[in-house]
Amino acid sequence: MRKIALLTSGGDAPGMNACIRSIVLTSLRFGLEVYGYRHGYNGLLQQEYLTLRAKKVENIIQRGGTILHSARCHEFKSDEAAKIAAKNLDTLGIEALLVIGGDGSFRGAAHLAKHWEGQVIGLPGTIDNDIYGTDATIGYFTAIETALDSIDKVRDTADAFERLFLVEVMGRQAGFIALSAAVASASDQILVPELVKNTDDELENILAHIEAVKKRKGASSYIVVITENLWPGGVTHLSEILSKKTNIECRPVILGHVQRGGSPVSQDRLLATKLGAYAVEAALAGENRVMVVERNQKVATAPIELAWQQQKPLDPYLVKIQQEFFDLLNRP
Repeated sequence: MRKIALLTSGGDAPGMNACIRSIVLTSLRFGLEVYGYRHGYNGLLQQEYLTLRAKKVENIIQRGGTILHSARCHEFKSDEAAKIAAKNLDTLGIEALLVIGGDGSFRGAAHLAKHWEGQVIGLPGTIDNDIYGTDATIGYFTAIETALDSIDKVRDTADAFERLFLVEVMGRQAGFIALSAAVASASDQILVPELVKNTDDELENILAHIEAVKKRKGASSYIVVITENLWPGGVTHLSEILSKKTNIECRPVILGHVQRGGSPVSQDRLLATKLGAYAVEAALAGENRVMVVERNQKVATAPIELAWQQQKPLDPYLVKIQQEFFDLLNRP
């Protein structure tokens, strides 16, 4: 193998730059030429790339975002687009393409593999932590810290005014950030898609818990952590309902894309560095259509299709103790 390429795709995640750095330095250690495609699969279709050398990745391990930039590319779902990408890779003499992203990015890599004879390897980079088969994904730990810091600040003003606050965090259809941030911040309740089956029943549950807290402590603050797109009408609508039914002022706090930014914490830098180096080694070993994962502090590879074929469960023990604490605090 002489040439290898990489790209970052989909939503950016803190630690992507650390991963790029690791891939480049490991590749250079083995004497490989490294190319980086800009703007995800869009750059692959437009043959928009740059040569990556050691100097290019100096002083980027602590930077959020991605120096290659990222984007979503709906066009890439077509067979014609995959054939164009394959031709562009062959023109450069690329033998392996490393894709840093989430399950959508991995689907794109698997789609490309149907039309290209080179190797494709995925590296899980998403704050959602919803990739099955790996303990954590690049960016997840930083997203938790960002959410936790925001919740801690919200609690200060919640206590000062004895208000209800709904803190909305990212996660699409996965509650990993919400669960971890809620437990770490001692929030009163969490609403995540894995646990909320009926919003009407959940509303009654919230109201009952608020009433129990009022009986026990009187007027006090109350914080609920909720994942985005979970509640019909959104978190603002839910806050209006709670304000009306409890006669307590309820404020929504939508963290939004701030969770994607910022300098990656140490866990994300270490995970990104390990996965990046191992991905290059896997490519040199001839592996194809795989993703690089970490399980129990050991790096390995797994079929890339696992990313979307199986749903990653929340930590059952964390769910258990969160529910036990909730039940205890719900007593009058």
